[in-house]
Amino acid sequence: MTKHLTGIFSGILWLQVSAALPVWAGDGWLVAVLAGVLLIFCRQADPHVRTRRRALALRALGLGAAIILGYAYAAWRADLRLADALDGALEGQEVSLIGVVASLPNDNGDGLRFVFRVERLENAARAGVPERVLLSWYRDRGQGGQSGQRGTAGAASELPALWPGERWRLTARLRRPHGTATPGAFDYEAWLLERGLRATGTIRGGARLNADSGGFMNAVNRLRARIRQSFERALPEAPCRGILIALAVGEQGAISTEQWEILRRTGVQHLVAISGLHVSLAALLIGGLTAALWRRIPWLALRCPARQSGAAAGLAAAVAYALLAGLGIPTQRALVMLAAAALALLARRDTSARNVLALTLMAVLAVDPWAVLAAGFWLSFGAVAIILLVMSGRIAPLRGWRQAIRLQLSITLATIPALAALFQGFSLVSPLANAFAIPAVSFAITPLTLAATVFPFDWLLELAHTLTAWMMLALQWLAASPLALREQPLPPPWLLAVAIMAAGLLILPRGTPGRLAALALIGGFLCWLPQRPHPGEFRAVVLDVGQGLAIHVQTAHHDLLYDSGPLYGSSGDAGERIVAPYLRATGIRRLDKAMISHDDADHAGGLESVRARVALAETIAGDTLIEAEAHEAEMHKTEAPKRSAWNPRGAHLAPVRGTPCVSGLRWRWDAVDFTVLAPERLS
Repeated sequence: MTKHLTGIFSGILWLQVSAALPVWAGDGWLVAVLAGVLLIFCRQADPHVRTRRRALALRALGLGAAIILGYAYAAWRADLRLADALDGALEGQEVSLIGVVASLPNDNGDGLRFVFRVERLENAARAGVPERVLLSWYRDRGQGGQSGQRGTAGAASELPALWPGERWRLTARLRRPHGTATPGAFDYEAWLLERGLRATGTIRGGARLNADSGGFMNAVNRLRARIRQSFERALPEAPCRGILIALAVGEQGAISTEQWEILRRTGVQHLVAISGLHVSLAALLIGGLTAALWRRIPWLALRCPARQSGAAAGLAAAVAYALLAGLGIPTQRALVMLAAAALALLARRDTSARNVLALTLMAVLAVDPWAVLAAGFWLSFGAVAIILLVMSGRIAPLRGWRQAIRLQLSITLATIPALAALFQGFSLVSPLANAFAIPAVSFAITPLTLAATVFPFDWLLELAHTLTAWMMLALQWLAASPLALREQPLPPPWLLAVAIMAAGLLILPRGTPGRLAALALIGGFLCWLPQRPHPGEFRAVVLDVGQGLAIHVQTAHHDLLYDSGPLYGSSGDAGERIVAPYLRATGIRRLDKAMISHDDADHAGGLESVRARVALAETIAGDTLIEAEAHEAEMHKTEAPKRSAWNPRGAHLAPVRGTPCVSGLRWRWDAVDFTVLAPERLS
C-alpha cells in the first residue's frame, strides 16, 4: 500500500509544480476514477501472478496508475478552483457587492483586511465575481476624501466596526490575484490560491445590512472576535499581547515585526502558529485525562476500552481547538493528520507508525492537494518521519531526557537542507531555544491562555503574559548572537536532494556505513555559493516589486542595488518582503553600493529595510533624499537638520547619509565601468 500512496503523492506533486494544467483538467475526475479502477485491479491481481516478470510488470502498471490518479485528481481540483475567477471586464471597476464578513478583520495600521463571502451583486447574481475575496478597507488620510481612498498627510478617519457574520453592501474595486515572481520571496499568489481567495480589492464605501447572518462558522468567528477583544481590553499596552491572541484564536496580525524576527532567528516561530504541536497537545491532554478517568470506572471500561474513549475525546478536543483557531490551512492539515490517526485507532485497524503516516499523508492531500506547496507540510511530515527513524532500529534505545535531546538534535540536523531550501537559512541556537520555549509554551503559556478564554479572570492573562515576556527576553538574548542565524543561498534541486539523503544517513544508528561521507556532503552543501559573473561581465536582475523599481547589478566580486522598491503602507515594504529575501536566496550578504534615483516611495521605500538586513558599504542618492556628510561638515561642522519629503502616496521617507548622485561620478569594478549620466547637480 505504501508504494501506491507514494505514487499518488508523486502525481499530486507533479501537477503542483507544473507550469500549466492539462487540457483535460476539467474531466480529471473521470481520469482519476479510471486510474483508481486500474489500481484496484493491479492490487487484487498481484497475489495471483505466478511469474516474476509478470509480477514486476503488474506492479509497475499499478504504480503508474497511482501516479496518474494523483495527477488527475489534483488537476480536477485545480480546474474547479481556477474556474471561480474574476471576470476580466470587472477588473479595476467599482462593483457593489452584497455578502458576509467571513473572517476576523485584521487591523494592520493602514486599515482593515478581511475575507468577504460574496452572495450576489447589488443588481445581479454573482456572475463573474469569485465567492471568496480578500478586501482591504483603508483609513482616509485626506481631508474630506472618500472613505477607503489613500490621501496625503492628515488625521486618519475611523473605520466602522466590522464583526464576523455581518452582512454588508460594499462598493469595492476588485483585481485578480497577483504576487511577485522573485526567487526567495513569499509567493502571495499561491497563498491566495490555496485559501480559495480568487480576487483582492479595496473598499470605497459600504453600509451594514444585517448584524448577524447566522451560520455555524460565523458564530465561531464571532466568538473568536469576542475573545480577541477581551484580550485587548485586559492587556491594553502589553507588548506580547499579540502572541497570546495568536495562541488563543490563531490571529497573528498583532505580533510585531521585531518579535517575528526574534522568533525566526531562534527557530521557534512554529510555537505561535496553531498547527500540529498545539492541536496534538490539546488532544493528548483531554484524551489522556479521559482515558485515565475511564479506567477507574469499571462499568465504562467493560463496555468500551479506555484507549478508544481517550482517542474519541482527544479528537473532539482537537476539533474544538481547531475551530477556535479559525480552521486555517495549517490547522486543517494538523486536524486531518490527527483525525486519521484517531479514526484508525477507533476502528482497531493496523496502527503501525508507517501506515498511520501514509494514511495521514493521503488524508491531508485529499482535503488540500495544494499542501505540497506549503513549507509547514514538508516540515511537519519530515519531523514525524525523523522521529520514527530515530526511535526505531536501536539495540539499546535511550530513555527520558537523553531520548528527548537526541530527537531534538536529530530534527535540527536533518531539517537543515529543507530549511535552507524553504527559508534560505536555519537557526544555530534552535535546539537551545526550543529546549525551554517548547515546554514553556506547551505546558504553561498555552494552557493559561486557553483557560482565560473560558474563565473571565484577568490574572490568568497577566500570568501568561509575564511568562511570555520572560521567554521573549531569553529568546531576544539568543537572537542577538551573530551565530544565531546561518543564512544559506537557495540550492539547486540536485544539491538539495544530495543534502537530504546525507542528512538522513547521518541520523541512522552508529555503525551505518557512509556516515562520515554524509557529513562531508553536508559540509559541502553549507559551503555552496551561486556562480557569479566572470571578470569583465555583469549580471543585472530586475526584481518583481510591483509598482516601482529595484535592480540588482552584480560583477565578479561586487554588488550594487539600484532603487529599493516601494512602500506597502505601514505594514511593510519591498525591501523587507522582496529585495532582502532575494539577496539572501542568491547568497548576497553585503552590498557595495545602493543607488536611489529619487525620493518617491516606489523607488526608495524599501531602503531602510534593506540596510537593516544586509550590510551596506555606501549609499548614492539624489534629490532631497541625500544628506551628504561632506556638505554638512562644511556648512555647519555639526549634524544638519534632517530634511524629508512626502511622496505622492503620503509615506514619510527619512533622509539618508551618503554620496551625492551627480553626473560624472565614475567607478570601476572587475573590469566593468560604471558612469552616472544625470543629474548635473543636486536639486
